[in-house]
Formats: sequence, C-alpha cells, structure tokens
Amino acid sequence: MARRAPWLAGIGAVPFLIVVVVAVVGAAVPAMGRFVVEKSSVRVLSPEHIRGHHDAAIGNFGVPDYGGTLTGVVVYPDKKATGCAEFDAKFKSKSRRPVILLLDRGECYFALKAWNAQQAGAAAVLIADNVDEQLLTMDTPEESPETEYIDRISIPSALVNRAFGESLKRMSSPSPSSEAAVEVVVKLDWRESMPHPDERVEYELWTNSNDECGARCDEQMEFVRGFRGHAQIMERGGYALFTPHYITWYCPEAFKLTQQCKSQCINHGRYCAPDPEQDFGEGYEGKDVVVENLRQLCVHRVANETGRPWAWWDYVMDYKIRCSMKEKKYSKGCAEDVVKALGLSLDKVLECMGDPEADTDNAVLAKEQEDQIGRGSRGDVTILPTLVINNVQYRGKLERTAVLKAVCAGFKEGTEPRVCLSNDIETNECLHRNGGCWRDEKTNVTACKDTFRGRVCECPVVNGVQYEGDGYIGCKAVGPGRCTVDNGGCWSETRGHQTFSACSDTALTGCRCPPGFQGDGHKCEDLDECKEKLACTCPNCHCKNTWGNYECKCKGNQIYIRGEDTCIANSMSRFGWFITILVASCVAGVGIAGYVFYKYRLRSYMDSEIMAIMSQYMPLDSQNNENQPLRQHDSEA
Repeated sequence: MARRAPWLAGIGAVPFLIVVVVAVVGAAVPAMGRFVVEKSSVRVLSPEHIRGHHDAAIGNFGVPDYGGTLTGVVVYPDKKATGCAEFDAKFKSKSRRPVILLLDRGECYFALKAWNAQQAGAAAVLIADNVDEQLLTMDTPEESPETEYIDRISIPSALVNRAFGESLKRMSSPSPSSEAAVEVVVKLDWRESMPHPDERVEYELWTNSNDECGARCDEQMEFVRGFRGHAQIMERGGYALFTPHYITWYCPEAFKLTQQCKSQCINHGRYCAPDPEQDFGEGYEGKDVVVENLRQLCVHRVANETGRPWAWWDYVMDYKIRCSMKEKKYSKGCAEDVVKALGLSLDKVLECMGDPEADTDNAVLAKEQEDQIGRGSRGDVTILPTLVINNVQYRGKLERTAVLKAVCAGFKEGTEPRVCLSNDIETNECLHRNGGCWRDEKTNVTACKDTFRGRVCECPVVNGVQYEGDGYIGCKAVGPGRCTVDNGGCWSETRGHQTFSACSDTALTGCRCPPGFQGDGHKCEDLDECKEKLACTCPNCHCKNTWGNYECKCKGNQIYIRGEDTCIANSMSRFGWFITILVASCVAGVGIAGYVFYKYRLRSYMDSEIMAIMSQYMPLDSQNNENQPLRQHDSEA
C-alpha cells in the first residue's frame, strides 16, 4: 500500500527540513519516476450490445477483492453525481443484485466519493474519468481530521476511462426501480490482478522504525501485530518468502557539513531519515531512525541465516513494546536487549550493521536504495508504507484480513495453505450443495475441493486410491486398492461365512461377476449350473445347486473329478492291487541296481581316470625312486 511519507505531513514549520528533504527526494528518485498502475477488469454482461471487457485502475483505499469477483448492477445517480456529498437514500437494484455506483470525477477526493457511496449501500464504486488520458491510480488524501473516514472504507473502487464511463452513463437508469429501467450488469474481476504463478508467495513490506508519525504509524504497527501470526505460519510452512525493506535518502553534497544533515544521516550523509519530532532541538534524531532501520534489516538477515526468518516479526513487536520512540523508551542498549532476548547473535547483527560513522558505503543500506527503483511489474517505491506481493504493488488499506486475502490470491490455485481457507477471508463453497460436484453418499467421498479462488470439481485420491471421472456427474475408483473403497463400486454379498465380490484386485478397472454368478458386475445373481447343465453332466452323476457353487455326487462307489466332469471307480480288485505292487517292485529294483552299478563299477572307472590325469602333474609314490637321485644331486651342488 502506498501513502505519502508520514514525516512529510505538517513540516511547514521547519523550512530547512523541507529544503533538505525535497532536495534529497529529488536526488534519490530519478526525474522520470517509474510508476505502475495496478488494474482490475470490468466485464459488461448486459445489455447485449455493449458487452465487452474494460480495464479499471484499482484505488489506493478500501478493500479490493483480490482473487475474487463481484457481479452487480451499475447505477448512475441523477443527483449528486460526483459523490462529494452524502446521498439522501440507499441505492437498490430491481433485480436485487449488488449496486455498483458510478460517479463522476472531480470536486473532491476520490476516497470521499467511495465513502459516500458505501454509506449509500453501494457494494463497489466506479469513478468515470472526465478527461481522455491513460488510467491513473486514485491515491489517498493527506491525513487530517476531515479524512478520518479513509480507514473505514471497506468497498473496492476503481477508475474507468472517459469513453467507457460515458457509455455506462447512457445505459444506466437513474431510477432502477422503475418498470422501464434497463439494468446494466457488470462483473468486476480481480482474479488476475494478483499474479499467482506457483505454490509460494513472495512479498515485501517497505516500512520504517519511526513510530512518531501519528495515526499512520499506529495503523502500521496494528497491522504488524495482527498479521504476525499469519506471516509466521506461512513462512514456517515454506508457503511464503517475506522480506522487509526500509526507505532512506542521501543528503545533497552542499548540505553534508550542516548540523541538519549530521543529525539526520549516517555514513557522512549517505543514508538519511527525517527527524521524528520534526524539531532538531529535542527528542530523537533522524540518524537514530536510520540506525534502527539498519538494525531491523540485519535482524532479518541474521534470523534468515539461522533458519528463523519469521523472528523479524517478533523483534518488531517487542521493539515497539520495549523501545518505542513515541514513548521515549528508545536506546541502543534497549534494542540490543531485544535482539539477545530472541536468541539471535548480537555480534552477527553488529557485524552486519557496520560502522555508522564511517565515511564509506554501507552494503545493506546501499542495497535498499537500489531496490527502491522499480523493476518488472513493480514501480518505484517512494512513499510509506508500501506492500509488494509477487512483484505487484498492493492497493488498499493496510489491514490484516485485506492483506491476507491479497497474499492468498498470490498462490497457484489449489496450493493455498490452510490459513487462506479460514472463514474470515474465504467462504467454503463445498458446504452448499457440495458445490455442485459429485459425491458418494455411502462413503461421503466428494469431488468438491475448496480453494481460495473458489471450488473446483476434481475426482479425489482417498487413502491412496485414485478416482477418475469428470468430477461433476461421477467418479470411479481405479487402480490398485480400488476394491478397498466401497468395493470399487462393484457388487458384493455375504451369506453365512461366504463372501463373493465382483471387484478384482488384479483388474485395474471394471466389475466382473465371480465364477458361479451372472450379471453385469454391479448386480450379480447365482448361476444354477445344474439347471443350465454347465456341470455334473456325466451319466452317473447327481447335481445339486448351491449359492455360488454346486455339488455333484456319483452313483455307487465312485468319486467325481470336477476338472474332467466325470466319475471314476473308488476301489480296485485284488488283481489290480497285485499289478500295482508288481510295478512298484520293478521300479524299486531298477533303482537299486542303478545305484550299485554307479557305486562300484562307474565310480572305480572314474577314480582310475582321475588318478591318470593327476599323475601327469604330481609325483606319485611309485615314482619316488626315479626322482630321488635328482634331489640328492641338487643338495650336493
């Protein structure tokens, strides 16, 4: 969020400070500053002849619905069309859709128009430009007693170009409740206003350690207090990468030796901040703010090196409580005690900070000044506080729920952490009629998946089992393990101690009735093998059907062979037994004869062959006398 720097408000009583700050700003920011207008989309749904898409510049106040949409009826008032005065009655549409109030630019602050529109019941406000020019960002007015309404604005606002505004005016009826009224229905769309490329959001807060800047500083600290828990949850889980930044300026060469630059700058005028009290004669000095800014940057760096980057939020909160400049508690020792209390290395923090009195560049603050220059989709950072999410500047008030909604819009759909699905920033569409998605009433398995950007209908994975389908009409379990989930959607029945199922773990899809049953797999009935003459058809067989099976008995002393579907005799005659014993004896005799032949005849032959082979390489006892003279000759030699 971008607002005017708090220390620039009300400094007319200090002429020299004005000169220095203006000169510094002119030196720090290029003459041709790079400013980016963040946009949303306006889509006209009806009447038919003006349908189309148009860009709108998001206002820097209120609460843009990042990641969401709003469909409503455009109403252009016949009186007080600039919106600079309170309206006499609430605006309502004939169709009871939300009212999107269209107002003319001019005569008062943009924010006042939005406030009066909100008080008149508008859900959003579109302001039509009165000149032909490129879209610009509607900024927040100076803080004053007359602008206390700014923080109470909770509706989104946007600026549209002159041509589109005139078209809407012509079609919008000043009396939408009349019978002849033609409603102009538009859809405001912020879904693409925040980039959402992957499962991690990178965001940064450009802030300041000075808490003596009035309501804006109080608002900033209230944001840190409220958002700290969300930020730490997302960072601990690896969902987000947060980086704090601090704006500084440098003192122009002509003023470096003046007391004003010496009191507001460190490192010989290279890094400066305005005096907190805007009075050089009392209180803290601008260089105290710069030093504390530097310390907080180094606290984040050291915490990041130790794997605890979220400790920065704790330091800022504890510093506010224990060392507030506003409450005159600040001192170097107090800030260092906060560092040590959080378990961070004070030596590393001091090493990171370097020497503020040295006439050299400070690597940390020099990098901060370099990062102030806009790159890619982000413009220059010149005012505080500024929140940047996925390299796009956040527009809207710095408030816990509004910022969390914007950060959550930066996640790729379906990868948001649970903190983004809480009831205070997101509505679970799956709770109403299951989001229109498929659901199995028996197992309560649903294809509805709630995301920050709305529900999606996707067949789920349950206990390792994948479902396939369109997610709307139906989903079926497929693959290994599918039979464990509602039996894969197939038929199954148990009677007594017997259970039959049409789901097979060997088949990745489909249902097939098991043997003994017939049907389509979703409904199976017992197959009567006896009646259908599918089994037990031999002449001497008697068939009896059972559930999922059959029994077959043979007449007389016979047994049934199921595989052959035939009956065979169950006993043999004496002659049969004699033949059997005779055959067995012959087989045993042949086996014994073979063993004797191997042991005595074949084995002795093999032994003699082996000895003949070995005698060619190893001297045997019969050869000792032939070799003996040679061994004696060798020893005598």
